Amino acid sequence: MKIGIIQQHNTPDVENNRLRLGEKILKLASEGAQLVVLQELHDSLYFCQVESVDNFDLAVALDSPTVDYYSSVAREAGVVLVTSLFERRAAGLYHNTSLVFEKDGSLAGRYRKMHIPDDPAYYEKFYFTPGDLGFNPIQTSLGRLGVLVCWDQWYPEAARLMAMKGAEMLIYPTAIGWESSDTPDEKARQREAWMTVQRGHAVANGVPVVTVNRVGHEPDPSGATNGISFWGSSFIAGPQGELLYLAPESEEAVAVVDVDMKRSEQVRRWWPFLRDRRIENYGDLTRRFID
Repeated sequence: MKIGIIQQHNTPDVENNRLRLGEKILKLASEGAQLVVLQELHDSLYFCQVESVDNFDLAVALDSPTVDYYSSVAREAGVVLVTSLFERRAAGLYHNTSLVFEKDGSLAGRYRKMHIPDDPAYYEKFYFTPGDLGFNPIQTSLGRLGVLVCWDQWYPEAARLMAMKGAEMLIYPTAIGWESSDTPDEKARQREAWMTVQRGHAVANGVPVVTVNRVGHEPDPSGATNGISFWGSSFIAGPQGELLYLAPESEEAVAVVDVDMKRSEQVRRWWPFLRDRRIENYGDLTRRFID
C-alpha cells in the first residue's frame, strides 16, 4: 500500500490551513498515494494550550461545509483519507474525532478519541468528551484501519483491542511537542519514548503503524508558557517495528511510503503473540490499580 503523510506547520488562518492540506492531498495522489493521513486537529492552531470558551467556535458538525470539503478532496484525489476534526456533536458536547473518507468521498467510518489528556499546555479535558464509539477498526477499500488519536498512542490496551478486532494497520493523527523550558536531554527522552512505545505496538501486534505529527512553533495565547514546539518526526513503522520512514523534527514534510501489507501475515507466523496470550489470567486489566 502506498501511504501518504502530511506533516504541516499551521497558522491562525483556518481556511489557508485547509486549502494547503487539500493541495498536498492532491499532490500525494498524483504520486501514487492510496491512503493519506493528516495530523491531529489539522485545520487550526492547537487551541488546547489554553482554556477558552471562545475556542468552541472552531468546532464543526458532521453535516458541515468542512466535512463536505474533505469528502470532495478525497473523491477528487481518489484516496482513502484519514482526517482529525473538532466535532460539535451538540451544544456543550464536543469530541476530538477522526473521520475516514472512502475514495468516492463517502464516509467509511469515524473514531472519537478515547484517552483525553489534561496537562500544562494540553488542556484537552476542557474541550473534549471522551469517545463513546469504542476501539473498532474502520473498514475501507484498502483494508481495516485501526484509527486512534494522539494520547491513545501511549496505551497498549487500545492498540491490542484494535488488533484483536482485525485492524491491519494502526494510525495515529498526533499533536505533540516540547515546552521550551525542557532541557535538551529531556526533550530527547520524550521524543524517543514516544517513538518507542508506538513501534512497540507494531511489534506486539504484528501490524504497521502510521503516525503523523504537527511541526513548528505555536505560541501560548495566554503568555503563561513559551508555547509548544511540535517535534514533527512523523513516521511509519513495519510490523517488526522497523522504521520505513521518518520525517524531520522541524520542517514540513509530504511523502509517499510504500508499505508491504503482506509482511504482517509472515511476521505473525514467526512471532505468534496472539496465539500465546494467557487470556484467562488478564482479568485484572479492567481494574484501575491492584493494591
